[in-house]
Amino acid sequence: MKFDELDARMRVFETSLDQHIVPGIFVVVRLDGRSFTRLTKETSGFEAPFDVRFRDLMIHTTRHLMHCGFNVVFGYTQSDEISLLFPPAETLFERKVRKILSILAGEASAAFSLKLGAIGVFDARICQLPTGDLVADYFRWRSEDAGRNCLNSHCYWLLRKTGVSGSKAFQQLAGLSVREKNEFLFRHDINYNDLPSWQKRGTGLYWEEYRKKGFNPMTRQEVEATRRRLKVDLELPMKQDFERLIRRLLKDHGC
Repeated sequence: MKFDELDARMRVFETSLDQHIVPGIFVVVRLDGRSFTRLTKETSGFEAPFDVRFRDLMIHTTRHLMHCGFNVVFGYTQSDEISLLFPPAETLFERKVRKILSILAGEASAAFSLKLGAIGVFDARICQLPTGDLVADYFRWRSEDAGRNCLNSHCYWLLRKTGVSGSKAFQQLAGLSVREKNEFLFRHDINYNDLPSWQKRGTGLYWEEYRKKGFNPMTRQEVEATRRRLKVDLELPMKQDFERLIRRLLKDHGC
């Protein structure tokens, strides 16, 4: 059998499960750290429940993903997850799901591991969203999840640091309302409202334009040019204001 015939025959098996993202639709890829609880608490010795060093590692990884060849409108990270928003017009890799997921998971794992100096692995999944309203809802969902995670983590680790075992800490917190958890923290001199915004709402990365001064050697005059840079926002707004930010970014990208 000639090579071309063999190649065509075998590629049928290799591509039999290939899927393409629907044209003209928004795409969000969410990446999650694999076994990061063990990595952050046992292997790398990060502080619990939050550590600025780990936050900066996740920001570094998100920044890398927004510079590695994809057209990313908005990057969002909280805890051990990263969400990347792609515009409907993105056609990289012919919108093949396996290519997008494998490359982004590989890029994230490599960038994170090299920066940390230890192996950290991410998985990835795709969320296809047909409207801008659903895009806003998606990021509102992840932002509110960050708030729940922040409250629960502070309560859990407060108990752990007083000698309570992990299983008993879960039992004590099970069934408590948000108000009761806030009161529990307050009794231990922690006001949830005073916690850093990045812990409660996550961190956003998005492109912004700025004016940069330069010099034209031909005319020997000072000139200004518009440039683009990636902004890291540690003070993301809440609820409707957060939705407005997402919608503005979509509008700025012509979505």
